[in-house]
Amino acid sequence: MQYMCLIYSNEASEPQHGSPEFGAYMQAFQEFSAKVQQDGVFVAGEALQPVVAASTVSRETGKPVITDGPFAETKEQLGGYYLLDCANLDDALKYAAMIPTAAHGRVEVRPIMTFD
Repeated sequence: MQYMCLIYSNEASEPQHGSPEFGAYMQAFQEFSAKVQQDGVFVAGEALQPVVAASTVSRETGKPVITDGPFAETKEQLGGYYLLDCANLDDALKYAAMIPTAAHGRVEVRPIMTFD
């Protein structure tokens, strides 16, 4: 079964580009990506641009309404994802706990809906 691991953190509190901690943080992501690929559970994964680049679209009035920024105002923002193909939820949770952001943010794990 496939599981989406949604990576949330406060952009202000994670290691910042150019800092000594940033290199180690990115290295930890590279190591995690290599592990899930080696274990054969990696399907896809990408980092997202900062939240200032986000736009939100709705059609509540019948016409598209576009606003700058993320859907919800929260302390933590969606920063990226991994899509993993795991045998079960326990395995998906095990991998999610290895995602570096779990040390200072949150990783939401959700099964992918299948329509047969």
